[in-house]
Amino acid sequence: MFENIQLYCTILLILVHIPVPTQSVPEGSLITQIPGFSGTFPSKHYSGYVTIDEVHGKKLYYYFVESERNPSKDPVVLWLNGGPGCSSFDGFVYEHGPFNFEEGKPRGSLPTLHLNPYSWSKVSNVLYLDSPAGVGLSYSGNKSDYVTGDLKTASDSHTFLLKWFELYPEFLSNPFYISGESYAGVYVPTLTYEVAKGIDAGTKPVLKLKGYMVGNGVTDDVIDGNALIPFVHGMGLISNELFEEVNADCQGNYYNPTSFNCENKLIKVDKEIEDLNIYDILEPCYHDPTSKITLGNEKLPLSFRKLGETERPLRVRKRMFGRAWPLRAPVREGLVPTWPQLLNSESIQCTDDEVATSWLNNEAVRKAIHAENGNVIGNWELCTEKIMFYHDAGSMIKYHKNLTSRGYRALIYSGDHDMCVPFTGSEAWTKSVGYKTVDEWRPWYVKDQVAGYIQGYENDLIFLTIKGAGHAVPEYKPHQALEFYTRWLEGRRI
Repeated sequence: MFENIQLYCTILLILVHIPVPTQSVPEGSLITQIPGFSGTFPSKHYSGYVTIDEVHGKKLYYYFVESERNPSKDPVVLWLNGGPGCSSFDGFVYEHGPFNFEEGKPRGSLPTLHLNPYSWSKVSNVLYLDSPAGVGLSYSGNKSDYVTGDLKTASDSHTFLLKWFELYPEFLSNPFYISGESYAGVYVPTLTYEVAKGIDAGTKPVLKLKGYMVGNGVTDDVIDGNALIPFVHGMGLISNELFEEVNADCQGNYYNPTSFNCENKLIKVDKEIEDLNIYDILEPCYHDPTSKITLGNEKLPLSFRKLGETERPLRVRKRMFGRAWPLRAPVREGLVPTWPQLLNSESIQCTDDEVATSWLNNEAVRKAIHAENGNVIGNWELCTEKIMFYHDAGSMIKYHKNLTSRGYRALIYSGDHDMCVPFTGSEAWTKSVGYKTVDEWRPWYVKDQVAGYIQGYENDLIFLTIKGAGHAVPEYKPHQALEFYTRWLEGRRI
């Protein structure tokens, strides 16, 4: 009897020490190496496709970066770039992904990758999604799927999330957040609402949704459209005289002018600011697509070389207008023009996307990250003209009020030198929700330096500015971005 007990205990000890798989990884999803990077990944990376419509063959592409800290406990954060029509590799390559990309030599060759000390994967699991189908590396076998809009995109992205968590069930117990910037100011609240509805309805699997985050995001046509004039005046970009004239003739209605005099004054404002970099008024702009800007370019005035210097080398690239339509341009039947359409109508290009384009169109890179090759989906583009997109969800304010009143946390942040979606609009709409102020306007700090300003409202709605940042905050101020991101996720005071 004693011998049997000893044998039982021995077997039990052996079983206790047998490694138990902690993760059910989809076959072929683990990334083991990436061309351009010669080091060791600080955490596991996965990527691939999730089919959201078997009949049409509609597939959305994702790249998932595990947290470098504690992937089994840290939040899972979905990241969406805007456009509409822009790939979330924008965020991965240029903002808060695990790597910093050094331009290849000669220009256009494969970039060299280095670890990013300010990657958001330092403190969270980050899921980058190309959405809707037709954007980035996502595609459909039926081109009719490339005609879409806000509501269909939210529904498709929700389907993706449900299927993705079925593939990675070990992350279902992690806190889940949805985040994005620019036109994702529409993507994020509409998708968060879909997820919240699914949770209420008992849809399986049940996601542990905690809140959402929007950076320099499109929100409300009228409020966003009226935000530019106060911004350019406050920044000293137009004179007091012109500001007073515009106010007198437009009566605060700049988005939809109703008089000839108002329209003329707005044209004058446009003329005075048209040569600025719309994404960061402190950074230089160039008008010759063959030219190249670096901070050390001796042809630039000293003031331009110093203004807006960031902690990373200046990258020039194309990016979709955050609001997705030019100021006061008519949006016929809700149709939102995509980047190339705007590019044809606008005379100035301040940016290009050479690094991301050369990397993601490299055949070896495509193979390494489990993406379809060019024969299937063509060249990767930062912002595509494949899709026809309709803005059919209206103002986002009703979504924000619904979600925050139900207990979902919301952080609305703005780079305060972005002229594309100015902070003046975000500040105005967060106040318009009507919540009581619980944290009066105050500075917030990184290393004892003012990093921006914050105003907190009841129901966990926070408005935050980042001093000196442009449209893509983590690109311009990566350290400050990681700081507020970490504090907010952890529920600490920013």
